[in-house]
Amino acid sequence: MPRIDPKVDTICRTLRRTYPDVKTQLRHRNPFELLIATILSAQCTDRQVNQVTPKLFEELPAPADFAASKISRIEALIYSTGFYRNKARHAHDCSKMLLERFSGRVPNTMDELLSLPGVGRKTANVVLGAAYGIPTIVVDTHVMRISQRLGLTRNKDPVKIEFDLMEIIPRKRWHDFGLQLISFGRQICTARKPDCPACPLRCLCCYWDESGKEPR
Repeated sequence: MPRIDPKVDTICRTLRRTYPDVKTQLRHRNPFELLIATILSAQCTDRQVNQVTPKLFEELPAPADFAASKISRIEALIYSTGFYRNKARHAHDCSKMLLERFSGRVPNTMDELLSLPGVGRKTANVVLGAAYGIPTIVVDTHVMRISQRLGLTRNKDPVKIEFDLMEIIPRKRWHDFGLQLISFGRQICTARKPDCPACPLRCLCCYWDESGKEPR
């Protein structure tokens, strides 16, 4: 097995000490609920999605219920998550395809998940990692921003960033690494005013100005 780069190893160890117990913040009881919740989380906070899903899954608990529902009913239930028209259509059509192609079961491979309406690599990686325990790296805006600031990638495309990280992060650490970066991005390495003085990774960061002035 290739030796891990010392800088990458330090980053992984520091994140693991800072966030030893990480898991997706989207509440779910099964892979289907996680799939739908992740679709709803696009351009929306996990907190807001968690406020919507209890009633949503009480009224529409399974793929057959979503597929049989009118789009307008789904729209009304998920309205507060934003972009509700597209999300309702995706949830409906995704559920219909689950019934038609997968006997109502959420598949556990990347290719099969990507064949579902409204499912991209980020959503697929969330489901594979959190529902099935398959090593993946979820690349959201936090992971994109921080991996660039730490010099782990020069790419801006999330798919390219995902593959860059997969090259340098040990496979067994993929799932936790992505979730740790998300927590880190929410609490310390924020987009506009990162708390660089409090950052445990500042000595490894390309973004930190050692003079103590505003970060670059």
